[in-house]
Parts: sequence; structure tokens; C-alpha cells
Amino acid sequence: MQPNVFTPDYKSEPYWWEKTPRPILEPPALPARIDVAIVGSGYTGLHAALQTARGGRSTLVIDSEDAGWGCSTRNGGQISTSIKPGLKELSRRFGPDKARAVLREGFRSLAWVGSFVKDEGIDCDFKVVGRFHAAHNASAFEGLVRQLRDEEPEFATGARLVLRDEQLSELGTERYHGGLVYPQHASIDPALYHQGLLDRVMSAGAMVATQTPVTAIERRGQIFELSTPRGKVTARDVVIATNGYTGTATPWHRRRVIPIGSYMIATEPLAPELMARVMPTERIVSDTRKVVYYYRPSPDHRRILFGGRVSLGETNPRISGPLLRRELVRLFPELSEVRISHSWMGFVAYTFDTLAHAGIRDGLHYAMGYCGSGVGMASYLGMRAGQRVLGKPEGQTAFEPVPFQTRPLYAGNPWFLAPSIAYYRWRDGRD
Repeated sequence: MQPNVFTPDYKSEPYWWEKTPRPILEPPALPARIDVAIVGSGYTGLHAALQTARGGRSTLVIDSEDAGWGCSTRNGGQISTSIKPGLKELSRRFGPDKARAVLREGFRSLAWVGSFVKDEGIDCDFKVVGRFHAAHNASAFEGLVRQLRDEEPEFATGARLVLRDEQLSELGTERYHGGLVYPQHASIDPALYHQGLLDRVMSAGAMVATQTPVTAIERRGQIFELSTPRGKVTARDVVIATNGYTGTATPWHRRRVIPIGSYMIATEPLAPELMARVMPTERIVSDTRKVVYYYRPSPDHRRILFGGRVSLGETNPRISGPLLRRELVRLFPELSEVRISHSWMGFVAYTFDTLAHAGIRDGLHYAMGYCGSGVGMASYLGMRAGQRVLGKPEGQTAFEPVPFQTRPLYAGNPWFLAPSIAYYRWRDGRD
């Protein structure tokens, strides 16, 4: 490891926490009874809480860490339509009508987040900047051409093709083979967004109990009893909103989500002329690899925030940071002297069918499994979960009839992750 890779003030925590540290909340006395208990204080849980609290239900949000400590304040701040399988694949699985219904939810989630931020007046650097989705080789570029050609009018993205010889207008590298620009995708400061959401949840009257892990949930007739080290809480309705941090208190859910560490770095501030060359727009960026890289300029356009998966197993940010930096320099040789000011990680939740899931299981409401596209979908499905608790028909989504799959011998520890990543990395180099 080069001794000058890190800045003198380097931190192993999210860059976003510089402006918005994790809030220190005075722990409320746990109520003996509550209408709605929500486990998890990220986007999913807070959006559910906002609905139930404003709907007149006494609401408790409970979390084992500080509010938003997980991926809701650790992500890259990229917002898309959030559905990974395309119409053809979804039609093969579910038939054309169900496939279209699922895709519509993705488009709704992107539009809804923008409307929510505007309507609530949340100052979080939300911008519709567009995404440059880069082809990592010639074959991948041809796949993007076919994808654009085969778009159906209902699901038209407005994407436009960028040829390789036009690429420098989007990104200052020649490593890619062109790509697509999706003009409707957006960026956000995820921690500022979370803080604004938290403020509105608490203003609506919901209680937020942090540093309070839920160790067990037991159903007793029509009510649930949640056990914590600080005592027990009885709730009429419970929402499980734990995503990549789903634990042993909900074993059915834990068997259905795959926690995968996603790693990010922030560079030190770069000279304006250098930023203008390597990242000439404000767009968010992703590529066509299976083991994907995603990155963007910081909201002030002074740094590059670069993320991806750089190890077979989980590691710590001081090890992952130089590996991510190496990939950044491979893409942008001009950055060979750049140092890292922040390096961090968080757990996203994948599912075995690469779809998010929401519904009710044994009386427990849930939404989770956003497959690395959680800013928009977690917000949207959290909102829908809150509406479902209130008995509103609009709380039902196209995800609920979709079977939430697991695999034999899987209990929440992804023992298969390292060989899977090794295989996909080999595919990325081979394609």
C-alpha cells in the first residue's frame, strides 16, 4: 500500500456524514403499547412511519444503531427506476401483464421520490442529472443498442446512445466503448435526504428509539410483542424495514435477502480544470459489468465519489479504499496522484430473483431486497407499506403476489458470495 494514498484527515466513514453527522437522539421511554412498531430507521422505515403517524396511528421506529446508520446514509445517492430485469425476462417469469405491472412500479418510484422531495421542501441536493451507463466492452455496447431498439413505448426511458468517439463529452476516459444516457435519473445527498425525512417523521409525532436492538418478535393473537434489552413493546402492526441488516429476530426474511458489502471512496478536492476534464457533467455513472462500478461527482463538483465491489469476501474500508482507488486511476490515469479522504462500506440486500419484495408474512408487513437500487425503491415501498398498514388500497403493489424466494441451506450467511463474485469478475473480463 502506498503511504500517500490517504489524506492526513482521512476518515473510515461516509463522506456524507461530514455535512450531516448521525443524529444523537434522546432515547424515549419505550411505550408498553403502540399502534405501529417499525423495525429499521432507514428510508423504508421512516417513509412507513411518516404515513402511519400522519394517518393518526401512534408509531415507534426502533433501530439497533443510530438513525439511518445503515445504507440509507452510506449509498452513492443515485436514483433510477430500480428494476433490474427487463420486460422480456419478467414476462418469461410472470407473464406479460404481471411483468408490465412490476416495471410500472419502478417508473413510479423514480417520479414519486422527486415529487416527495419537492412537496416536503427537503433540502438535499436533489437534481435530475441523468445517468451515463457505460459499456465496458464492444459486446456490451451492442447489447445497449439492442436494448434501446427494443424499448416499448410504455417504458420508453428517453435514453440516447453515445458512441465511443463522442464519449469524452460525457466522461473523460477512453476505457469504455460508449454507452447510454438516461436523462430522467437523479442524484441526491443521501444523508441530507435521510435527515429531512427523519425531521418530518418526528414532527408528525412518531417516536424514534435508537441503540435499541429488537431481539425477538412473537405473535400473540392479533398483536405482536417485540423484545429489546430496554424492555418489551406490544404493537398491533409491525413493519420489518431492515433490508441488508436483517437479523435473527425475523428468520423468514433473513433467509430471503443476501447482504452484500458495497464499498465507496471519496477523493480529496480536485482542481476545477481536472474535474471538468474527467467528469464534464453532473451525471451519475454506472457500467455494464456484473460486478459493477458506480460513481459521480460530489454535489459541489469538487470530488469524485467512486463505489463498487473490489474483494471476494467482506473487508474493511482501509483495505478496500486503495483497491477502489486503483480502479479509479485505471479509468482516469490523470488521477494517479489523487488521495482518498473517506472510505466506507454498507450492506445492500440482494434477492435470489433480483427484485425488491413487499407484502405481509404471518401478519408482519415488510419491504426489502432493493438489489443496490434502494434510494428510490426503498422510499417508495416504505411509503406503500405505511399505506398498507392504514388499510389504504393504494398500499398494495405489484410486488406482493411475487414469491419471495430462498434457497436450501441458506439462513442469511451468503457462503456462496465469494465464488459467485469470482465467476462474474471472470465473465466481465471475458465478455
